[in-house]
Amino acid sequence: MRERARTDARNAPPSPTEPEPSEPRQTESQRTESRPTEPPASVPPSVLVERRVEWTDTDAAGHYHHSTVVRWVEAAEAVLLHRLGLSHLFGSTPRVHFEADYRARLWFGDTVRTELRVTKVGSASLHYAFTVRGAQGGEAAAGRMVIAHSAAHATGSTPWPDDVRDLLGAAGPQQPELLTTAEAPGGTPCASQS
Repeated sequence: MRERARTDARNAPPSPTEPEPSEPRQTESQRTESRPTEPPASVPPSVLVERRVEWTDTDAAGHYHHSTVVRWVEAAEAVLLHRLGLSHLFGSTPRVHFEADYRARLWFGDTVRTELRVTKVGSASLHYAFTVRGAQGGEAAAGRMVIAHSAAHATGSTPWPDDVRDLLGAAGPQQPELLTTAEAPGGTPCASQS
């Protein structure tokens, strides 16, 4: 009977606190190091550009004219493509869609920050989202713009070259272009601001 008890004990699984005799005990860092690592996720490109509301950007009410947002977005696009080394695309990327929601007024002299982000790269299209913020950080406008790729002398859209498509899909955030000049020119605020 004693012999049987010894045999049963030898064949029983080890207790949860005892390691298997054939497996060496690992530290937490060793267990972490042995886990497979995942490749870093690709992040589409984006850029932040600062500008001022110029006098010519305003309308009769004294705040920025709605068309100014288009120029700020296209200025951000120019900075982004330049940072990516894709300036050669100018002249082959017509706009096919633009929409904006206007949420707050911006006044002459205000600092404006436009953030432009790539949201989708199609076979021959590129989708951007943008946000325009005033000096206090509040959202003044937001929307999206879609462009198409149309190679020189093409009669319609043409697929992005593979290297361009890859870059537009995963280049990540780019260096911002920020104002480095003095404060906006002084003066009396517009009557509609008071």
